[in-house]
Amino acid sequence: MRTFLRLLGITFLFLILNGFAQSQTTSPINITIDRNGVHLIGKLFLSEGTDFLPTVILLQGFPGSESDVLGIGARLAQSGINSLTFNYSGTYKSEGKVSWDNMQLDIDAAFKFLHQSDNIIKFKIDTNKIYLGGWCNGGGMALTYAAYHPEVKVVFSIAPSDQTEFMKVYTSNTEVKKMIDQVHADLAFPKGHLRFDAGALPQEVALAGIDKINPIYDLKKCAPLLASREILLIGGWDDKQTTMEVFILPLYRSLQKENAKNLQLIAFQDDHYFQNSRSKLAETVINWLKTVSERK
Repeated sequence: MRTFLRLLGITFLFLILNGFAQSQTTSPINITIDRNGVHLIGKLFLSEGTDFLPTVILLQGFPGSESDVLGIGARLAQSGINSLTFNYSGTYKSEGKVSWDNMQLDIDAAFKFLHQSDNIIKFKIDTNKIYLGGWCNGGGMALTYAAYHPEVKVVFSIAPSDQTEFMKVYTSNTEVKKMIDQVHADLAFPKGHLRFDAGALPQEVALAGIDKINPIYDLKKCAPLLASREILLIGGWDDKQTTMEVFILPLYRSLQKENAKNLQLIAFQDDHYFQNSRSKLAETVINWLKTVSERK
């Protein structure tokens, strides 16, 4: 547990002070997504060419960064796939407030942005091939959204965080709770750059009771709804935050139990940030998407 705390503390310090180190050989364009009057700030990595192309909505971790996600967006664009990423409500320069429910609404707004007629033409979007993926918090949010939106047929999830499992750790260990509370206090406005909605902080969720958490955020309970989708799960054997044992493998087994036919699990000998395998990670996602795209 001390190792977990030390690594988690380093993780958040790294996020707060530096953001994520990204590989951005492809320059994105800045975009603004309108979620019913709440403006979300994002970036769109566009692939060259005249054809209408597949497009990925690539979800950030938490709190995420104002750039790429593990360098994947730029690599997708270099490989003939557009990629859109954005900052969730209440994070960085995006308007609104942070909550799990608002993140789901943000994803919905991103899909609507890509389906707007002027954006389809301007950015050459093949609306029959809009895919969803994410890392860490974004990986979990992508699976949750896909579970309750059957139009999403393809989803990849890298080191996905399960909010229910996270809250179990938070409520069962006083050291973890103390550290997480301090981190969120440092992140919260005006001290930090995040604006939390009422009831969205971990201590508020815990006070309401983790048994009151909406079951849509329990990924294993989402398995029956996800079983028919094309799913790629990616984990790191050395990940101490979203571990293979607690987060990835139980979800994989739950999906297998539901007879998921188009399910693939790939694990790297790496940590939560895939620092030693980012090129291979991006290549894995790209090859999988292209294989799926050919079948669709």
